[in-house]
Amino acid sequence: MQSLGGALRRASVAASSVRSLQPGPSTRLPGWDARRHASWTPLSWIRDQITLKYREQASPEEVAKARKEQVKQGQGSIFESVNEVTHDGTQKALPTEIVISSPKAKKHTEHKYSTANFKMSHRKLNMLGRQISGKPIDSAILQMMFSEKRASNRIKSMLVVAKDHATAKGLEEKKLVVAQAWVSKGPNVLKRIDMKGRGRWGIREHPDSRLSVILKEGKTWAQLKEEEKQRKLKRIVSASLTRENVPLRNPGPAWAW
Repeated sequence: MQSLGGALRRASVAASSVRSLQPGPSTRLPGWDARRHASWTPLSWIRDQITLKYREQASPEEVAKARKEQVKQGQGSIFESVNEVTHDGTQKALPTEIVISSPKAKKHTEHKYSTANFKMSHRKLNMLGRQISGKPIDSAILQMMFSEKRASNRIKSMLVVAKDHATAKGLEEKKLVVAQAWVSKGPNVLKRIDMKGRGRWGIREHPDSRLSVILKEGKTWAQLKEEEKQRKLKRIVSASLTRENVPLRNPGPAWAW
């Protein structure tokens, strides 16, 4: 009983000491909790951000010093290369000026185009390449229109597309000539089993190839006809004093009557 009474006395003393440490209603400031929670609001932050803030303007000496430091470090502005106008109206040229030249437009002189890889032997395709090489583009397309080869339609389509692309590049359409045409083997070769007699077999290869062309500006049909006419006229040999435009009829070795 004595131990229980001592424990109760100690608990009452501790409770009284705790009550004495807590501030009373008279010691707390009125509205302190409300001001603590209302000290920051989104509206107050927005008001602080949009409020005009003034700063001191740098003097001309400070601005000039900062520009000199930028020039030394290689961080000068491109607009500072313009000549400065002094107070008396004269222009003061800066020691270094930056001149920017506009890039020149590229002038195309040729156009390269090719077909896709398709199943055909390079030897067979090379015949068509030799047929259109050196001809005007319209003549090459005409040759492929009336060709009986299996790949003629594909090559004709390729030439038409190449002609349009070359014209878009700025080349003159009437002067386009198939300057070069070559055939290259494809990367893949299809292999199949070739069955033979007496139980034997072999490998049959199905190659693929492609045709490439280069279009350039050449001579027109009128120029080619005129050159051919001049070439034939140079071969004319006349027995008279003046040159005639009619070839000389050579007599035969025997009597003509």
